[in-house]
Amino acid sequence: MTGSGIGRRTLLGTAGFTILASPAIIANRAAFAQNNSKASSKLAIDRVTPPDINKFKLGSFEVLVVKDGARASGAPNETFGTNQSAETVGELLAKNFLPKDQFVNGFSPALIDTGSDVILFDTGFGKAGHAMGAGRLIEGMAAAGYMPADVTKVVLTHLHGDHIGGLMEDGKPAFENASYITGKTEYDFWVDPARAGTPAEANHKAVLASVKPLAEKMTFIGEGDQVVPGITGMLAPGHTPGMMIYNIESAGRRLVLTADTANHFVLSLQRPDWEVKFDMDKAKAAATRKKVFDMIATDKVAFLGYHMPFPSVGYAEKLDTGYRFVPKSYQFDI
Repeated sequence: MTGSGIGRRTLLGTAGFTILASPAIIANRAAFAQNNSKASSKLAIDRVTPPDINKFKLGSFEVLVVKDGARASGAPNETFGTNQSAETVGELLAKNFLPKDQFVNGFSPALIDTGSDVILFDTGFGKAGHAMGAGRLIEGMAAAGYMPADVTKVVLTHLHGDHIGGLMEDGKPAFENASYITGKTEYDFWVDPARAGTPAEANHKAVLASVKPLAEKMTFIGEGDQVVPGITGMLAPGHTPGMMIYNIESAGRRLVLTADTANHFVLSLQRPDWEVKFDMDKAKAAATRKKVFDMIATDKVAFLGYHMPFPSVGYAEKLDTGYRFVPKSYQFDI
């Protein structure tokens, strides 16, 4: 999915408390980002407030979620439940205290510090999103004490524009010291010249411009392959032909990074069978949604979804024909 961003509040520190940033706090955050021992270069945070971030522990791993951006979009039924009537979609939204005529789409890349690797999952919009208020990943990383040069691996769950837009900065790799990982099925699909002249052509060109130049530093993985010990890939096709999601385990704690398996916390989870405009194979995407969230609900494990309401982490509880989203609160802070 695609969109742009609006900054609102700052989520500070490991406790995840949300506070309204004062000028003094903003100055201190910017100073911290520039002076932190991990910072390899200076970064000016040029907005009124830094991006929303959330940090928490998962066993011995540290997880950082950054709000790259968000936007209010148009009629929900034009994106979700496209095989349903507008009235049916609106009724489900109203039942969940949501407006019928618009929805908010957020974008949340994640960084995992294992102690030996700093692994970034997806890259947001990059500079191309700045005019729309998006592309705030690097700012958010800096606010948490990480700079682009600290990233050792970049994992691309799939190759849609809102996940690969931050790979390049001014024609050069944005994460200069990183190697890259993506699914082989996904990569082969998007670089194939057969995409020319099809609805996938625009994204094909974006992949050729931003992803293919990094191929020499890229590892292509499939079902069951490890990124590092504790982080294992799982094939989750449908949204794209070769999207990968990741099972993350450390010291007895577990998190599933679900990427775009579900793109709305009500419409995609409570009605996983409903068709979604951006799912390339709609039947396969629905089957994947049910398989993945059945596992998450049955195992009672947390998941991190790229388009879930920030901080994008929560649980899925079985409800009727689908699942109810239960947002993260303090589970990882104690």
